[in-house]
Amino acid sequence: MKLFQYLENYDYEQMILCQDQTSGLKAIIAIHDTTLGPALGGSRMWKYDNEASAINDALRLARGMTYKNAAAGLNLGGGKTVIIGDPRKDKSEEMFRALGRYIQGLNGRYITAEDVGTTENDMDLIHMETDFVTGISQSFGSSGNPSPVTAYGVYCGMKAAVQEAFGTSSVEGLTVAVQGVGSVSYHLLKYLHQEGANLIVTDINKEAVEKAVVEFGAKSVDPNEIYDQQCDVFAPCALGAVLNDETISRLKAKIIAGAANNQLKEEYHGDLLHEKGILYVPDYVINAGGVINIADELQGGYNQNRAMKKVETIFDNVMKVFEISQRDLIPTYHAADRMAEERIEKARRGLRSKFLINPVSVLNRK
Repeated sequence: MKLFQYLENYDYEQMILCQDQTSGLKAIIAIHDTTLGPALGGSRMWKYDNEASAINDALRLARGMTYKNAAAGLNLGGGKTVIIGDPRKDKSEEMFRALGRYIQGLNGRYITAEDVGTTENDMDLIHMETDFVTGISQSFGSSGNPSPVTAYGVYCGMKAAVQEAFGTSSVEGLTVAVQGVGSVSYHLLKYLHQEGANLIVTDINKEAVEKAVVEFGAKSVDPNEIYDQQCDVFAPCALGAVLNDETISRLKAKIIAGAANNQLKEEYHGDLLHEKGILYVPDYVINAGGVINIADELQGGYNQNRAMKKVETIFDNVMKVFEISQRDLIPTYHAADRMAEERIEKARRGLRSKFLINPVSVLNRK
């Protein structure tokens, strides 16, 4: 890999290789951009095929967090940690405490959180060595389970799309097809049901589907049939890359708005949706409720009411994406990137270039 060339092409600031022989820690911390503030991004643990794959994943995910945090209106940049190892058998207290010491050594330029393959308990272990971690146990003043808040953000973003497409933000009487009935989408279904939406659900977990049928009066369909449903909104809330050549041709929805990450298999699939007149809400804009929620922990202690008010701004952020899409005649996925880039550029011109201030201010600034 030509690492410096890659870092220069996508304007990365820093990459740290972390290893601790005693605990077996092998990790990469990638910091993409700190123009808006310290980099926030989770610690992911995965059994990568090789070190190059781990490095690529860290860099890719860190850049994604820059855009997500900027689009959410947070004064935070983007970073990510990936830990090489099997999360089912390679974890130890020593490993996460060693990672915590590396994070502490960055003096607040990077703040971590829970991610794929890591848990709240793992964050507590990191917290033994550093304060620059969120998503820890509620006994430490943390925000707790982010799923209900993420769902609320998706609900707000969906209402913005309904406003844009139908002239009213109410989902009452609309049909919403939800792909996946996990923790986030269960709470999303609750919000939609309370407002009077007609629900169609699918999941490979039959018990989760049955629960949605009983509690929310949802109609259940087989997983492969969800793309063929006549509905107003299609909400991908499970796997990524579900919007592709095969599925887009089958969709009958006017709007796509869901919680899943990386919904577009390729960028050009966003162009296809635009050409078909399907209003796509970019995933990293609509599912930002979780990161908004944990970011509130950095405001001198978590306040749920304050966090939920901030999550409600996802409605405005989604409307801004639509505005830029129409202004510049570009698909919404591209408009979301432009919205994030414009905010970063304004900060770069008017405030600072990189987050290098006294770390004490990171956890105490208002």
